[in-house]
Amino acid sequence: MNDIRKTQALATWEKLFSHPEIRMDAEEQYEALLHLADEFEDQGFISSQERGRLIEKATALYARSIEGIGEGT
Repeated sequence: MNDIRKTQALATWEKLFSHPEIRMDAEEQYEALLHLADEFEDQGFISSQERGRLIEKATALYARSIEGIGEGT
């Protein structure tokens, strides 16, 4: 596994995690984060355990993002 490519891949994931694209809602951000995690594992940049940690982190962010939606003001 190339450490430079792994570092770049994880930096890309963290950037999207911290700063979603303009007009990207929580669901779109979540799906994009999951897609990147899958892609990085498929390409051999990260292990399945690392992929699992990224998915857990993305899921927690998504849950916080939608918490309270639909409960009114």
